[in-house]
Amino acid sequence: MLLNVSYNNKEVLRKIDKEVGKPFTIKERFALNGIGSPKLFIVDSSSQIKNLLLLDNNTNTCNIELRPQGIIIRFRSLLETFGLIIPYYKLSLYKTDLGLYTIYRDEYYIQIKADTKAIQKFFTKMLGYRADNSPTSIEDL
Repeated sequence: MLLNVSYNNKEVLRKIDKEVGKPFTIKERFALNGIGSPKLFIVDSSSQIKNLLLLDNNTNTCNIELRPQGIIIRFRSLLETFGLIIPYYKLSLYKTDLGLYTIYRDEYYIQIKADTKAIQKFFTKMLGYRADNSPTSIEDL
């Protein structure tokens, strides 16, 4: 789900909370050693996201916020902030050659350059949290 999150709209906040859960508390943020990613550079994206990014001439960057049931990828275009809301059960993450990560949700995707250890450490933390908190599948029983 791609949403404009620039303004404090209760309907948009309700949709986000329903999809990926409420934000972590301060205690949980300290326990996780932070829930936000460093600045990520966008290499490629799906057509809907690419059309938004082409509207301005700034460097295409984004960041990822962890939530209890998913992630939010935020990026800016013109003076607006957009969020790609991805619950863990719809999240697909692929690591390609040369340190590129591609994050998928249905028809949306964002390809990110992961050239530092901090970015790779964040993706490891994200996948570990997803594995620890996902419901038990039928195959595991």
